[in-house]
Amino acid sequence: MSRAVPRSRKVLALVAGAAALAAPLALAAPAEAVGTEAAGAGTEATGAGTEATGAGTEATGAGTEGPAAAPYTVTPLRFTVEAGGRSCVVDADLYRPAGVDAAHPAPAVLTTNGFGGSKSDGSTAASGKAFAERGYVSLVYSGLGFGKSGCLISLDAPEADGRAAARLVDFLAGTRAADDGTRADFVTQDGAGDPRVGMIGGSYGGAVQLAAASVDPRIDALVPLITWNDLAYALAPNAADRATPGVFKWQWANGFYLIGEGQPLLSPSLDPSRINSLGCLHFVTDACDTVKLLNSGRYPADATEKMLTYARSVSPVSYLDRVTAPTLVIQGQSDSLFNLNEARATYDRLRERGVDTRMIWQSWGHSGGQRPGELDLGNPEGSYVGQRVLAWFDRYLHENTAADAGPAFAWYRAGQSGYGTADRVPALSQRLYLSGDGKLVDNRTKVARGSRQYSNWLVPTSHSESSLAGMIGLPDPRPYDIPGTYLGWTSAPLTAPVDLVGAPKATLQVVSPATERVQDSGDAADKLVLFAKLYDVAPDGTKTLVNRLVAPGRVPDVTRPFTVELPGIVHRYETGHRLEFVVAASDTAYSGNRGIKPVTVVSAPESTGTLSLPLVEGRVG
Repeated sequence: MSRAVPRSRKVLALVAGAAALAAPLALAAPAEAVGTEAAGAGTEATGAGTEATGAGTEATGAGTEGPAAAPYTVTPLRFTVEAGGRSCVVDADLYRPAGVDAAHPAPAVLTTNGFGGSKSDGSTAASGKAFAERGYVSLVYSGLGFGKSGCLISLDAPEADGRAAARLVDFLAGTRAADDGTRADFVTQDGAGDPRVGMIGGSYGGAVQLAAASVDPRIDALVPLITWNDLAYALAPNAADRATPGVFKWQWANGFYLIGEGQPLLSPSLDPSRINSLGCLHFVTDACDTVKLLNSGRYPADATEKMLTYARSVSPVSYLDRVTAPTLVIQGQSDSLFNLNEARATYDRLRERGVDTRMIWQSWGHSGGQRPGELDLGNPEGSYVGQRVLAWFDRYLHENTAADAGPAFAWYRAGQSGYGTADRVPALSQRLYLSGDGKLVDNRTKVARGSRQYSNWLVPTSHSESSLAGMIGLPDPRPYDIPGTYLGWTSAPLTAPVDLVGAPKATLQVVSPATERVQDSGDAADKLVLFAKLYDVAPDGTKTLVNRLVAPGRVPDVTRPFTVELPGIVHRYETGHRLEFVVAASDTAYSGNRGIKPVTVVSAPESTGTLSLPLVEGRVG
């Protein structure tokens, strides 16, 4: 592939992004059937008392979903905040259950939108309504730079988005008023100026919870859905070495960049806090510089270090050590933007520090994957995940110690009854070996000596996905690899089903003289790029790339062995099916190699690549 993102790809990104502008990120999938094997729903919180007050209050009828839904009022509010060195207004709606007042307070739930959305989009407003119907005070707001809220888009930076959320917590604490003078004296308090408050939201509305909790310890419980741990990994993942610049996920990044830059046009406003410069209209400058560098295809050391430092500064990976709020991490299996490894990293770090943290891998994410009975925040009782959310808030916002917070880890199982559960994430449990004859074998002694070669072209020759297709409803071709541009290793047909839950790891050694000559140039773009993935091959030869996920890697040094962590998946390989591990030269959803770089893989019993799998049932071979 050429050094920069080709013009044809830039045009495609603009078209895809323009279409995506009409379909901002949806948080909740529709629930079509009752979820299976619920862990126990939390009890409902209701209160009696006098009617809510506040300027602009709009009486609203209760929804019909959920047991004994209570009526509530909705009050539009505005809050002037200082965020990221600017003063701007946050646009919010206060959902107040009937009967909740100073004498009969209730805990609060704070929520905001995903990227490109606002307080009024379907999923965000549905969350406010759902928790108000269940007796919680809900404060729903448009994130900085979105909807009618001012300020620049700062990618959920703790000192901007996190501080803005903390000012809304001040309102819930009764220590500050909204701009029209409205005050809240009806939220349960843990102490003076310390309201009982949880947060929930997805994607961009997920990371902001962790950012807020890192600067405001008053927040009592978090439920981040389908969000990131490390934006450097999310936008330019390197599954081979996090210290080396990764492989640009150009479709996702450029699509969302266009959505962000288009906000002043989609929500016209004369608010100067929303405008940065002509070259970077609506994002903070560091965010624009990051996207420009990634699109350039050149990664000199100084500029790249600055980019990685910035991307991680606005990511939970850099501030999780300051988060103490109990956290229910929910991530989607069908998600090539923020894959399951992101959730695992957040989950592991919080648990290492003793924070009560549980994790659920539901079916749907940014790439689709909706299934009947899965989470719909408008009707949380109707799904296993929704019941877990209610129980989490019941435990930590109502302080109901009898509420069942659920197992440490749970995962959606397609085609099987209910969620699987465990007290920990499954470990790698079986090692397979890459044989020189293209077989994937279960014993080193079965490895045949041999070498095989592939090479990239100047255009992509493998396809995993069209990243925005799931969001905007476009068809997507089946995954493919063109012969000669990839290598595959295939297992024998399975004699019994095999269930894989987690992130496989491959240890590889390659030979690439063309790369070796240039990899130390000082520009990381000269290093070898490859893509690892795992197919399910049916008896008729049909291949399935589970959730269309791949592991891009920029190899730090081709003269040394390296390990690639594949994206986490949950998948059953049926009897008679085979596993195929593939290393490909390119992928249409990512940038690729600079120049032609042939690769040879040599195998011998005493020295060969391996593939390790986290299996919960069955064995390969």
